[in-house]
Amino acid sequence: MSRLQADAPADLWVPVTGSLGFRGRRHRKAAIGMLLSQATKATGVAPRPGGGAFAWILSQAAPLLILRAGGRVLVWVWKSDPELLVVMAQLQEATPQMRAARAMMPMEYDDTESFRNPHLGVGEKLAMPLPTDPKTPPFATYTWDTGSHFVTVTAVCADRERFGTVIGAVDDIARTLRVVDDLQVGEAPTVLRIDPA
Repeated sequence: MSRLQADAPADLWVPVTGSLGFRGRRHRKAAIGMLLSQATKATGVAPRPGGGAFAWILSQAAPLLILRAGGRVLVWVWKSDPELLVVMAQLQEATPQMRAARAMMPMEYDDTESFRNPHLGVGEKLAMPLPTDPKTPPFATYTWDTGSHFVTVTAVCADRERFGTVIGAVDDIARTLRVVDDLQVGEAPTVLRIDPA
């Protein structure tokens, strides 16, 4: 089974993936609270009382949901300010429906630049420090098409002014991302893998 691996420096990032129980819960809760806050702003819904409790519940459930994804989802939060930046990497099967959905994305998603990863080859990066809709938080997405899968990294930032100061650290994580296949002892892979370099 294919899964993702990446190297995120521990002095900058706190992994949500694998942080069960009390470990990392403050960072998880802050990150989920930020994402919920950005979502309510984007939809124009007024914040409701008890939102903190909902963020706490989600922060307890998030690691279990990510664990069930079997390594196909990795999540980190910015260590010094978990409410500032959340990064999520995903491995998704490249189904015809997924390809069609990508082809129908809004026109601003065409403003991508090439982004090289030594393990995945050349992909696309889209940085939106000032989205056209002021309710949308600044974000960046990175995408690679391996033929059988899409590898995507999405970073959401809560502060437009600080987006430029943290995006370099997101680039660094995206460059270390790789797809790993678990093979049983004695099993021979049926596909010849060639280094994209």
